[in-house]
Amino acid sequence: MRAYERLLNYVKVHTTSCEDSASTPSTARQFDLGRQLRDELEELGVKDARIDEKCYVYGAIPATAGCEGAPAIGFIAHMDTAPDFSGEHVSPQVIEHYDGGDVPLGTSGRVLSANDFPHLPSLARRTLITTDGTTLLGADDKAGVAEIMTLAEELQKSGMPHGKICIGFTPDEEIGRGADAFDVQGFGADFAYTVDGDAENQIEYENFNACAAKVTFRGFAVHPGSSKDTMVNASLLAMEFNAMLPAGDTPGHTEGYEGFFHLCGMSGDVSDAKLEYIVRDHSAEMFACRQQMLRHITKLMQEKYGADAVQLEIMEQYRNMKEKIEPCMHLIENAEAAIKEAGMTPAAMPIRGGTDGARLSYMGLPCPNLGTGGHAFHGPYEHITAEGMDKVVEVLKGIVKRYAAAQRDGQQTVQ
Repeated sequence: MRAYERLLNYVKVHTTSCEDSASTPSTARQFDLGRQLRDELEELGVKDARIDEKCYVYGAIPATAGCEGAPAIGFIAHMDTAPDFSGEHVSPQVIEHYDGGDVPLGTSGRVLSANDFPHLPSLARRTLITTDGTTLLGADDKAGVAEIMTLAEELQKSGMPHGKICIGFTPDEEIGRGADAFDVQGFGADFAYTVDGDAENQIEYENFNACAAKVTFRGFAVHPGSSKDTMVNASLLAMEFNAMLPAGDTPGHTEGYEGFFHLCGMSGDVSDAKLEYIVRDHSAEMFACRQQMLRHITKLMQEKYGADAVQLEIMEQYRNMKEKIEPCMHLIENAEAAIKEAGMTPAAMPIRGGTDGARLSYMGLPCPNLGTGGHAFHGPYEHITAEGMDKVVEVLKGIVKRYAAAQRDGQQTVQ
């Protein structure tokens, strides 16, 4: 079975996660796909396939004879879809021999257009898979799930030499909790890759350092007609705080390695107000400076309005995985070689976000990220091609082959 055929099956299962839920998984419906994947792994001959009480799916394929000394390589993808847009009742459009032009998305009135997505003409002559415009597709990251499952099937059928292959599917990645209960030791891999990126030739091993910041303001409310030198308006305090941040350091003004402060939530009245930020930077030093800037502004306003008027809470989220990947760059070198072998030019891209792999790298499992072949995730314009997914499966097989061959030839692949 080709990877895209699996994807079309998996997107039928509603697995949207929920950031307002405190449970793991955040939505019980993620078990529906998790159990399905466990059963499929068992059918493929993965004898230790299992799903735990937190909805993490694990399995392993033992090394073939002669490759027992090769590093155990893991492949990981997440089962949930983003809560940004509906992931229920997904009805994909499959367009064979796509002409590279505009695509009406069902009867939604939305159009997938090259004006908005300039890469579309490069997908001409492929089988394009889109949404009907009313939901997201779920290729983020059910495409990664499908590609890993297809790898497992092909390894079992082909007899290709390989070391131990570890497989993991996680819940709740889209709400930042995908690695929370991941059993690194039980997973059994020495190194791993998440398959959760965009184009099929991409490799990502640099991501943002990230934190969330919540700033609360307490005002003093009195009748506005007799408030001179008495009223303190909490909403105006919030505006004053935000005005002291660099106006150009927002997501809409930054790209590449440039960091930002993102005001993603605000509420308030005269008595109480709240600002919610996410703070991002690739540089650990600049990330620390950004946090210190928030603390400094808080201090200035406390000196002006009183210690109770402004309170800051900073919550660490994830760190740049580059620090953990650099000591084992064979992960990147082998992925680049596999991408070239599949007829593509590798593209190492910094992630303007985070992945399960970033957190797993700091949990002791170095884990860069590979592309899935998908585009425009988290919304109704999400799309992918069958051929792009086939290429990703080739890349995964190429990685497996290189680690097995290096071990048999006595090469040093693990630093």
